[in-house]
Amino acid sequence: MTAIIIILLIFRIGVTIGYWKLFEKAHVEGWKSLIPIYSEYWVTKIVGKPGWWVLYLFIPLLNIFAFYVLIFDLLRCFGKKSLMSQFLIIFIAPIYIPYLGFKKDVTYLGKLSELKEVKKSAASEWTEAIAFAVVAATLIRWLIMEAYTIPTPSMENSLLVGDFLFVSKFHYGTRTPRTPLQVPLTHQKIWFTDLPSYSDWVQLPQYRLPGISKVHRSDVVVFNVPPKELNDGIDYPVDLKTNYIKRCVGISGDVLSVVNKQVIVNGEPLPNPPDMEYSYLVTAKDEINERNLNNLGIDPEDYTFLGRPEEGKAVYQMFLTLKMADEISKLSYILSVADDYRMGGNADPRIFPKSKYSRWNADDYGPLTIPKEGMTIHINDSTLAFYGNTIKLYDHNDNVVLTDSTLTIDGQPIKQYTFKQNYYFMMGDNRHNSLDSRFWGFVPEDHIVGKAFFIWLSINKYGGFLDRIRWKRFFKMIN
Repeated sequence: MTAIIIILLIFRIGVTIGYWKLFEKAHVEGWKSLIPIYSEYWVTKIVGKPGWWVLYLFIPLLNIFAFYVLIFDLLRCFGKKSLMSQFLIIFIAPIYIPYLGFKKDVTYLGKLSELKEVKKSAASEWTEAIAFAVVAATLIRWLIMEAYTIPTPSMENSLLVGDFLFVSKFHYGTRTPRTPLQVPLTHQKIWFTDLPSYSDWVQLPQYRLPGISKVHRSDVVVFNVPPKELNDGIDYPVDLKTNYIKRCVGISGDVLSVVNKQVIVNGEPLPNPPDMEYSYLVTAKDEINERNLNNLGIDPEDYTFLGRPEEGKAVYQMFLTLKMADEISKLSYILSVADDYRMGGNADPRIFPKSKYSRWNADDYGPLTIPKEGMTIHINDSTLAFYGNTIKLYDHNDNVVLTDSTLTIDGQPIKQYTFKQNYYFMMGDNRHNSLDSRFWGFVPEDHIVGKAFFIWLSINKYGGFLDRIRWKRFFKMIN
């Protein structure tokens, strides 16, 4: 949050400096640029809009668009109406506005109503508008912020199915495009079709621009899920792999384990997210009415009816918080609420890595050291069991040959290996209903997309007419 405040402060200082000079050119006292909102009021006067228009700046989300509409109009009043000027304002306003203010040949031409209009055909205006919208949206999506929708309950209750959120690209630094031949504003396929939206004929080296922070433990992170099996069996380029969202529970160099459901990092328990969910076996006297389940806040994605083991018993698997499990156990028609014994105890064959050295399950896992750039390991059967596939698939090596105890790269036997990038370990807050790093392994740094920032809309698909929209979740910051 401190970094965001610093960025906003720098933005405002740059805009204020530019305003001062532009105000003077428009015969308005420069000091009036020093007071936020009041300065925008004087911008409305300079461009010829009614003063009440600044009220739009108090409406969340709408205020962003209102601000840029004002700035675009201000540009026109100083003779800057090209698409390039608009792009510069969107991305480097704190630099571009002062530049215009100090540039001697930039003069005030008058209010919008006083400017001579250049006649354009309707087709030309629409073409320019659409081109600007597509290019601007593409650049914003790549460089600053991207919209994302929560499709599964793996992060409940921190994030709910139907949450619409913005993912910040500038926190960890934007990745340069690897696959430039792509239909704008698409990911893997063209909308409403199964047609690929990209061509991999051209693959560029990928770099990460400077960010304002690194990935920290407990950050909620969007990333491209690494394994090919989780990308419909298609070997997509890195930037086009399927997006997942999980919580980072381990950063590069950490020693991570899970002991009786509790995540331990470097010997210390990692603070648990509030309202985490686990799997429980709930036994009722009879099948539970759907209306009762709804009243308990349990939707169809939170439970599975397992059957009737005997007369007078109906068994469910439910994903619940500790508080919900306690409340349900007190209901008159509930016989018992027990931990789901199937999630722990024995070794789970689905768990990463599949090795004789890791007889682990989702509740008891590790210890496992997460690879760090520059970390060196000796090559033997145990280290290759944990890191072999990571070295082969994700650490930017060619011609890798693995056996149970040997590693060969470009025909050269390797006795020690040094990792080329950082890796992370991700887990869902719904610990027993999440396909995460416990099952498929580490997330390479070049697969990190961005940090989940805030929720701008939330829709409950199981809600009624009056409660389909979760109003309380609007503009909720994600922690």
